[in-house]
Amino acid sequence: MARTVRAQARPRPSRSPSAAPAAPRVGPAAALMASLAVGGAWAQTPPADPPAAAQATALPEVKVQATAEHDPKDSLRVNRSGIGKGDQALRDIPQSVTVITERLMDDRNLDDFREVLRATAGVTFQAGETGEEDVRLRGFSLLQAGDIYLDGRRDPGLQERDTFNLERVEVLKGSASMLFGRGSTGGVVNQVSKRPFLMNRHEVNVSAGSGEDWRVTGDFNLLTGPDAALRINTLVHQAEHWGAEIDKKGIAPTYNWGIGTANEFQVGFYHLEYDNKPLYNHPWFLIDGKIKPSLPAKNYYGLASDYNQGRSTYGSLMHIHRFGGGAELKTSLQHGRFERDLWASVVRFAGAASQPGGVAVTPDTLGPDTVLTRTGKGRVGVSDITTLQSDFSNSFQALGVRHSLIAGVEFTQEDARRNNNAAGPARPNTTVGTPNDGASIGDTRDIAMNEFDVRNISLYAQDTVELTSVLKLVGGLRFDRFKADFRDTAGNSFTMKDMLWSPRVGLLFQPNDWASFHVSYGTSYNTSADTYQHTINAALTNPANARVLNTPPEKSRNIEIGGKFDLLDNRLWVGTALFYSEKYNERNTDPDSPQDLLSGKRHALGLDLDVAGRITAQWDAFLSYTWIPSARIDRSNVTPNPAGTGAQVQGDRPGLTPKHSASLWTTYRVLPSLRVGAGLNHRGEQNPEGARHVTAASFTTLDLMAEYAFNESLSLKVNVNNATDKLYADSLYRGFYTPGAPRTVQATLKAVF
Repeated sequence: MARTVRAQARPRPSRSPSAAPAAPRVGPAAALMASLAVGGAWAQTPPADPPAAAQATALPEVKVQATAEHDPKDSLRVNRSGIGKGDQALRDIPQSVTVITERLMDDRNLDDFREVLRATAGVTFQAGETGEEDVRLRGFSLLQAGDIYLDGRRDPGLQERDTFNLERVEVLKGSASMLFGRGSTGGVVNQVSKRPFLMNRHEVNVSAGSGEDWRVTGDFNLLTGPDAALRINTLVHQAEHWGAEIDKKGIAPTYNWGIGTANEFQVGFYHLEYDNKPLYNHPWFLIDGKIKPSLPAKNYYGLASDYNQGRSTYGSLMHIHRFGGGAELKTSLQHGRFERDLWASVVRFAGAASQPGGVAVTPDTLGPDTVLTRTGKGRVGVSDITTLQSDFSNSFQALGVRHSLIAGVEFTQEDARRNNNAAGPARPNTTVGTPNDGASIGDTRDIAMNEFDVRNISLYAQDTVELTSVLKLVGGLRFDRFKADFRDTAGNSFTMKDMLWSPRVGLLFQPNDWASFHVSYGTSYNTSADTYQHTINAALTNPANARVLNTPPEKSRNIEIGGKFDLLDNRLWVGTALFYSEKYNERNTDPDSPQDLLSGKRHALGLDLDVAGRITAQWDAFLSYTWIPSARIDRSNVTPNPAGTGAQVQGDRPGLTPKHSASLWTTYRVLPSLRVGAGLNHRGEQNPEGARHVTAASFTTLDLMAEYAFNESLSLKVNVNNATDKLYADSLYRGFYTPGAPRTVQATLKAVF
């Protein structure tokens, strides 16, 4: 039934940030007192609805017909998303979408961005990157974080990411170049930042737990006028983690004015700096082609002088102009610098000659005196990136049918410098029985940097046409002009240019207000400068490797048939789809050598299933599941190794592509003040990329949670992650693995005022 409402922004509560474990170097009590002092000063005005004056600046009354959306702070589901450009109902997006809401991040203490990705089915990780540089979705690389976005803008790679300023994370699966330009076959990940809302509300979280882990976050929202608000999110996170230390600090102020009016403005700033010690890897045992994890997950064998340092700093401006009739023009500008300097230890078992008794290391001979070698691994990168984009959306009647149009223009300029193998001097050996032995060496690296500049200009348009009351046709096209200039350390240079078209077609069948079926076809292409720059030095100095830079862009296509359903009076959302993703003219580059691998063509055929929402008034659930029964390298020019080792060849299943992967989370309110929860993460067996002869076993981990609310303003939550202390290989490389986190216990005290 239609009802009259005003076009006014709905208040968005803050996210209760996550927990973390015990005893800091910068006292959390001091950080908490400072946060409370600031928040207390702001909270002199009690929480209230927007002043009546705000009504005078609201847009004219409009008629809408919809079921009220659940508050994302209080739900595991959302009804709408901006990942398809513009503000769209999920049922109108003809592709699989998984949304990790604020509530889910809070419940599971998903503080680090990699933890959020682990809660998404179909995602795997390549070891040795210590960040999000090589994440796989449906087995296809996300191109060194080239397919990770922030508020719809490309978010550069080579950086640490944290969730303290995120409202939710959206994962669009399948080819998406029509919407986002150059990118991978698997899909894209979009982070949605917290924005100010029209009320006074502040929240502080203090977490403590295993590994001397402390985390303090503050989220302060201050109403400054009838249509204006300021929101500041802060972070201090420090941990010892048995040697793999964390030291992060962040701040993100955002000011909005004109909220809900014809002209809305936003200015924002973000700064995150970190000085961590990375647990780069552990060596594995190989038994009958099966990878067996070798060492306790918490043991750190790197040097005390190892580090992963960096900072991300950017400012943003945004303007939204709302025309009459529902049309909207959104323009945003962002400029930032992203820096990272990694110096880590690659840990391996020493050869038999260096072991006690001259015996090779096996599970039976492994002991406290077993010798481990440490070699250096360094990656240094700096990126200055500017993004300007303008998106227009409108619904209108023309030629006798209803149209929903989105169109836009984007410009991106990135100036970057990289060194991906700054190893440094020799490192001393250690033994299994002496983790975190305190050994260190001076950083004497003389780092020479390759450089590349990337400029991309894009135009796109998509129209959703209501052919009948139940049938919609989606059609879109994008044009990209891409140019990149490379310069190596010897002064050699190379320029590559591409002009590419990306189509998208979909058909929606919506027989009622709770069911939507879709079939879609989309394409994508990969021509990321971050990929090519890995081999720039060898390619420019050796004519035999010129093909590395001259290889045409990889291309892919995705065909999908699926449905989305709003069930149980719009409390529970279910989405499912059959997909066929295919990459052709595939080019795989080893980041540690100039080898150019053209496997030619590969595919993945499977099913996605997402469930999110409230089953009963007390019972919430979230499920993300991906099944890929068929994945195959269909054409390859790589010659098989007689020993069965080496890179994948024609007929192989691609690396990092398990058949089954799933994330399940459910909570139940046992008493009005007590809520309990449990979750599972599962990943099936898989091969590392470039090591077809070995297989890592499947694993399932169990997480537990209990939350007690003392009153409306104060609550205590306890999380036990990896409750069974499962030892498993979380990420894989061709000669080693990174272990999943050991069992940890975290307690989080939340105050809302």
